[in-house]
Amino acid sequence: MASHRRPKPQRNAYGTMLTATATAAVALSAQSASADPLPDPTKKGVKAQVDRLYEEATQATEKYSGAKEKAGTLQKEVDALQDAAARKQADLNELRDRIGTMAADQYRSGGLAPSMQLLLSSDPDAYLDQATLMDQLGARDVSDLQQFQTQQREVRQQRAQAATKLTELSETRAELGRKKKEIQGKLATAQKLLNTLSAKERAKITEQEDRANRDSARVDLGNEASASSRGAAAFAAAKSRVGMPYVWGATGPGSFDCSGLTSWAFKQAGVSIPRTSQAQADAGTRINSLGDLRPGDLIIMRTDLSHVGFYAGNGQILHSPKPGAQVRYESIARSGMPFMWGVRI
Repeated sequence: MASHRRPKPQRNAYGTMLTATATAAVALSAQSASADPLPDPTKKGVKAQVDRLYEEATQATEKYSGAKEKAGTLQKEVDALQDAAARKQADLNELRDRIGTMAADQYRSGGLAPSMQLLLSSDPDAYLDQATLMDQLGARDVSDLQQFQTQQREVRQQRAQAATKLTELSETRAELGRKKKEIQGKLATAQKLLNTLSAKERAKITEQEDRANRDSARVDLGNEASASSRGAAAFAAAKSRVGMPYVWGATGPGSFDCSGLTSWAFKQAGVSIPRTSQAQADAGTRINSLGDLRPGDLIIMRTDLSHVGFYAGNGQILHSPKPGAQVRYESIARSGMPFMWGVRI
């Protein structure tokens, strides 16, 4: 079966805190983040500890991305509610002015009509409920005043809803800050661990990671049919990103986290899917067996559903795996992450 060879990806140094970590540090001021306590490197292999920290960072990244998406949605809802309340208030002010003019005219001609007394009442609802008053009001007066009361209630309701959404938005932004600090702490601790190694040891780890990236260019994808035309288009877009670095929270086109890659690729195919791996896990038809997957299907990994990639055929996943790695092909069996299920969009 013919192998699909791809251009050699750009070298990415794992032992120098990797392109992703450096980018995240510059863009997000990681220097100010508090790192986790440095594990004792004599207890077990440093690389295993670094990999664990990177896994925890990627899990926290999915939660960060989810909170960021929620914050964006809440902000749009707040803006819509505030705009609606402002428009309604403008209509209310116009109606108030019209009724005020009527009241002034009536006052000059001998006193306020019951309708005007209603407008100035501290409890318009109770006043309007009086049957004797209703009998004295003209049809137009009743209509204007009922419209006034309805708009008053709508304005109050929309402002209350906006206030509730603003509170939720504030809480979500606080969560974003906590997740950002957690991710930066994990990455900083991983860097400290790497700094405890000798130059020779760091070079060995760098070579292991570079070998994995190079091997991606020699993956035999087989000749399996794609799951769908949209899946094929999204998969083709993802293939064009091979060699791009992992950066937490990134959605392309020059860097990605795991769900950033899949959501970006489907966007290029004209399909909108959720931002996070957990949400993408329910975004289409579930495929429970690896044997039933087709290129272009999403693959959901880890028991907490915190990783996602594309099925690439022949038992391979195309994904953005972790800090320090590049978008690449990898054996699902050797990825170190348990397969949960596939999703066909």
